[in-house]
Amino acid sequence: MATFKKIQTLAAMFDTGVVPVFYHRDLEVAKQVVAACYDGGIRAFEFTNRGDFAHEIFGNLVRWAAGRCPGLVMGIGSIVDAGTASLFIQAGANFIVGPLFNPDVAKTANRRAIPYTPGCGTVSEVGMAQEAGCDLVKIFPAENAGGPSFIKNILAPMPWSQLMATGGVEPTEESLTAWFNAGVACVGMGSNLFPKDAIERNDWKRITDLCKKSLTAIAKLKTNY
Repeated sequence: MATFKKIQTLAAMFDTGVVPVFYHRDLEVAKQVVAACYDGGIRAFEFTNRGDFAHEIFGNLVRWAAGRCPGLVMGIGSIVDAGTASLFIQAGANFIVGPLFNPDVAKTANRRAIPYTPGCGTVSEVGMAQEAGCDLVKIFPAENAGGPSFIKNILAPMPWSQLMATGGVEPTEESLTAWFNAGVACVGMGSNLFPKDAIERNDWKRITDLCKKSLTAIAKLKTNY
């Protein structure tokens, strides 16, 4: 059952192609953002460990989303050590994402058959993450690491790689075309998907529309593969 759940989690990330990356200390704001993304077609969401008591917010968010957003896979990001990974797994995380690669986190995730997507910035790091059992590797920060051309150049000698670009991806057809044509399996999007003024004005529809626009562009790209 655990292995099947892992497959379902990765499928949710690959099928939609976009994993929103978001943190807010206010649970009610986080709920609205998750709902807006879900209504826009998102089925995998990364809440990030970037503030005090983030694990408490996350646990409440997971329980709430189970009723409001059926089928949504909730994961945790910004994880750099095994202890923190364990804490969030207990809170309901279905996948773990980090800004760096930590072999101890890989062991913790593998023990529970949970996908671990570490941040890597070199070909060697990608290779080490794959050896540790990481099915999906995050290129981070993707734009600074070399952009779409870096993705393409990794896949040339390592075509089996499943890569997620995070950092510099925008919810526009031009940006998404560049990344997906380079060969990413999916992308992570943070602030570009959540305009600050939209959050301040409670303009949740704007976030929903950005998600819909992104998924429509990706679906169009996939039909051309």
